[in-house]
Amino acid sequence: MDASQSHLLLKRAVNIKVIVTSRWKEEVQQQLQAQINQLDTQLQQIEAQGQRMVSEVQKQIITGSDMAIAQQAGDIQMQVNQKKTELLERKNQILQQLQQVQLLNMDEEVAQGQIEGFFRVEVGDNMIRKMQVEVLLRDGIVEEIRGEL
Repeated sequence: MDASQSHLLLKRAVNIKVIVTSRWKEEVQQQLQAQINQLDTQLQQIEAQGQRMVSEVQKQIITGSDMAIAQQAGDIQMQVNQKKTELLERKNQILQQLQQVQLLNMDEEVAQGQIEGFFRVEVGDNMIRKMQVEVLLRDGIVEEIRGEL
């Protein structure tokens, strides 16, 4: 095989963009709302579990002098509060995403993520242009492939 016929098969990140449509907006808002509902459920579960655990530990306190058990109850409450804070931060991030989606204009192009794809490169190819490929979707259907394949 001479040099003019040599090639490589490489992997690249392919950017995925979507065109904002009412259907896309509705689907994304439903997904984000489902995540918010799931976080709310987790918050309720953590609160209930924390209260049960603290109650169990406090039942073990027979005298007011048992500082170790009181410390254990405080530690449990601190862990519960820390987990609640983490979940509330995630919920806040999702609420911000939900607000951003609501503000998007119809037919606007929005980055949706990346997938990996393979491509063939040969001697003389422009590697930079081959790496810059994106797929544009409208309601899940490929509308355009941009860049060198």
